[in-house]
Amino acid sequence: MDLQLDQLRALDAVITEGTFDAAARRLSVTASAVSQRIKALEDAAGRILVQRTKPVRATESGLAVLRLARQIQLLSADTARELGGEPADGPIRVPIAVNADSLETWVLPALGRAPRGVCFEIHREDEEHTTRLLRDGTVMAAITSTAQPVQGCKVERLGAIRYRPMASPEFAATWFADGATAKAYAAAPVVLFDRKDDLQDRLLRKRGRKPLDPPRHYVPSSTGFAEAVRLGLGWGMLPDLQTRDDQATGRLVSIDPRVVIDVPLYWQQWRLDSPALAAVAAAIAAEAADVLR
Repeated sequence: MDLQLDQLRALDAVITEGTFDAAARRLSVTASAVSQRIKALEDAAGRILVQRTKPVRATESGLAVLRLARQIQLLSADTARELGGEPADGPIRVPIAVNADSLETWVLPALGRAPRGVCFEIHREDEEHTTRLLRDGTVMAAITSTAQPVQGCKVERLGAIRYRPMASPEFAATWFADGATAKAYAAAPVVLFDRKDDLQDRLLRKRGRKPLDPPRHYVPSSTGFAEAVRLGLGWGMLPDLQTRDDQATGRLVSIDPRVVIDVPLYWQQWRLDSPALAAVAAAIAAEAADVLR
């Protein structure tokens, strides 16, 4: 296959921006030119790469070519920097998948250690699901709870986030007056981030012989999730990184002091000889060494 760089850039722009018009603005060409480049790329690949929907989506074949496009652009940008020039596509863009709790507590300070000239596109996703974004080429790197590397990626252990089942003192006194019994867990409202959030159910499975299905609140914001627990909407698994002050002041208490859950975190990234990606990985590792268990 003869895949041209301008065609690969067009594919990346279309998938990233979601429309041909937005991709044209990013590339400073007409929408017709973008369409022609995509058509030429599909002809060269011998298959359809783009679903012309709103937003535009890559087909399964398109995802394979998209990974190549983003890898080539990253390496081209690195080379331009090493030669003392500026990347043709502007700042180096590094898309990363990050779980919500890491994003709220320690990842942003880590990215602050990264070198200038790198722009981040952060995709928030549960740590058990971030590898999907690596597989389909949406991101170049991910913080994940999966130690098994995705094909074409390398992995490094960062540490672990420790979680405890927390609640306001008033909530604990109302619903867990007799302790952390299966009966109490079955009745007490629980707060979850979203339907992918399995931490609370992991504890519920341990506490009941039969499946426990208490009333549930869904709060898809890490900050809002913690605040919902503080306000007494329910109990929830909260990271020590987010609740140290609450525990010290008694604003939050553990409803089940015997229980702690350590969620291991790993850094997975494309296996590329990229100085920019290596610098980001080093910044993440340095911050993780300071804050994770």
